[in-house]
Amino acid sequence: MSTFTSSLTAPQAGRPGVALVSISRLQSLCETVAPRYAARARFFSVREGYGAAVTALQAYVDAGAVDVVLAAGSNGAYLRDNLNVPVVMVKVNGFDVLSAITRATTTWPGARIGLVLHETISHELADLGAWLKVDLKQRAYRSIDEVRLAVANLAAEGCSVIIGPGMACDVAQQSGLASVFLYSLGAVEEAFERSVELARVSRQKEAKRERLNTIVGHLRDGVAAFDEAGQLEAVNPAMLDLLGFEAPKELLAGRERDVAAQVSQAVGPLLREMLEQGQPIEERVEQIGGRALIVNCVPVVEQGVRSGSVVTLQDALVAQRIDRSLRTSQRPKQLVARHHLGDLVGDSAALERVRRLARAGAAHDATVLLAGESGTGKELVAQGIHNASRRRGNPFVAFNCAALPEGLIESELFGHEEGAFTGARRGGKPGLFEIAHTGTIFLDEIGEMPAALQSRLLRVLQEREVMKLGAGRATPVDVRVIAATHRDLHALVEQGVFRADLYFRLNLLPIELPPLRARRGDVAQLARHLLSRSALQYGLSDAALGRVLAFLAPLFDGYAWPGNVRELENLLARAAIYLGDATMAATAGMAASQKPGGEDWQAVFPEFGRMKRAAAADAAGRDPQSSADKASAGAAPTREDVMRALAESGGNRAAASRALGIGRTTLWRLMKG
Repeated sequence: MSTFTSSLTAPQAGRPGVALVSISRLQSLCETVAPRYAARARFFSVREGYGAAVTALQAYVDAGAVDVVLAAGSNGAYLRDNLNVPVVMVKVNGFDVLSAITRATTTWPGARIGLVLHETISHELADLGAWLKVDLKQRAYRSIDEVRLAVANLAAEGCSVIIGPGMACDVAQQSGLASVFLYSLGAVEEAFERSVELARVSRQKEAKRERLNTIVGHLRDGVAAFDEAGQLEAVNPAMLDLLGFEAPKELLAGRERDVAAQVSQAVGPLLREMLEQGQPIEERVEQIGGRALIVNCVPVVEQGVRSGSVVTLQDALVAQRIDRSLRTSQRPKQLVARHHLGDLVGDSAALERVRRLARAGAAHDATVLLAGESGTGKELVAQGIHNASRRRGNPFVAFNCAALPEGLIESELFGHEEGAFTGARRGGKPGLFEIAHTGTIFLDEIGEMPAALQSRLLRVLQEREVMKLGAGRATPVDVRVIAATHRDLHALVEQGVFRADLYFRLNLLPIELPPLRARRGDVAQLARHLLSRSALQYGLSDAALGRVLAFLAPLFDGYAWPGNVRELENLLARAAIYLGDATMAATAGMAASQKPGGEDWQAVFPEFGRMKRAAAADAAGRDPQSSADKASAGAAPTREDVMRALAESGGNRAAASRALGIGRTTLWRLMKG
């Protein structure tokens, strides 16, 4: 029957636990020494041996109450082989043996002495027997039965005094022989010191292991740790779940070896590949058990030496959801499409055709090419298509291909790695295609894209992957592309300025946006909508709004609107500023009742003058001579038109660009010829 101190049933957070196991006289020595270490450890006395001791201890070892077992002799060797906690042996040194021999020869002079030792006899002591003048016989034992046999053999050889462990002394006394206990108080104290220190270290390691297991156990990623020989040391439930194993139930059922074999079989090829190639495996997508998993396999290095490996698995679908969530939560506000197809104002057949084609394009992910003069609302339509598609809520990224030099365009669109070029951002930078992942990228002024970048754009459209500047591998992207241009791309292809293959790739779903002069019936309705939307900004009352619209009414039917909706919006803003306040309008000599005319009016609203000149030219049956009139007629501007517009505007490029209805970059390109 085993005897324990109280409260052995549960581990305590402070002191570690040491079990003192003995079935003989060693127990009294242990009980003598134990109080000296009471502040450093808790001690439990077990008066059982071999299998009975294992049975008595196992439950408490599993509960974490016992960290180290202290025992001696064959009993300690048996416990060491059958328990999964450290077993500290009380060791007999040469001084203990000599001390015991001295006590025996002093107490029983001239007696033949028998020495019983665990496992092996001492050859050195045999050589010293003659020098010590001691008639000494030795026997070794490995089990309790061998103890009895050793004592019997020594008695048969005439030994009347037996020196040995407690069991040998007990057997000797039962046989009528004298005995001397081999273990000394010093040997027991040394064993206690080693036991307490080992228990303290074991408790610390166990606490760290449990803390780590708790952390790893709550990870959604699967984690498995292997030792240097490739044997599984630890695995969390997520790993077993990702591999399709019934993890926790099998482990609790005592099938650890089966689980370890299954895990090793599943990820063993990864470990072998890492060892053979000498390189870790990072973020590789593998099909394991019918699931797409992101795999990492890295070595564990301690003090410069590889001591094991760690394999982690992540569900690729979970990674995709996290990626989408991050992109959504971290998306800048400017990457949100604000307009919808319902924002297209007008009832003309031309505009209704645009709405119909845009809705059809929004139902699919095919590339859309928006063509139309500058200011016709191409970006508004692009945002409307995005918001009407399944990608709404995901990024909408707009980029003007004519706004930056060629080198910067490449970096902006495709991104770069750290150190890719002088001045590259530390840590690299994602390109706009990556930022627009799962959403839409709007490439405005696509006709102005440099020829060198057209091939890179074509590859993105074909392969759906981008290569950062300085990167070694491509990044897959899921992006819907909407391009826009005010130029005739087909003519540019014939001129060799634009790649034919890129044009045909972009021209999958073409939508032509009509100029404002082609839908004059929408102008008044559109003007009222734009002005009402800006009424709060300019402080317009209903009367002021009516005053502005009445003043501009002659332009609605007679003006060619070379700047289209953008020009209309700017003109409305100007009129709202000058005519919105009745006092200011009267001061400027431009009350609502005043007809368009006069020098004051001509200086602020030159559009009326252009309208009159165009009407006069039409009445005379000749072509308009001004660049603005040519732009109104819808003809593509030429270099001669640019030079004429510059002359008319006194060399002001911004004014010439507005008159021609083109961007300043296009103006500059046409100037160069």
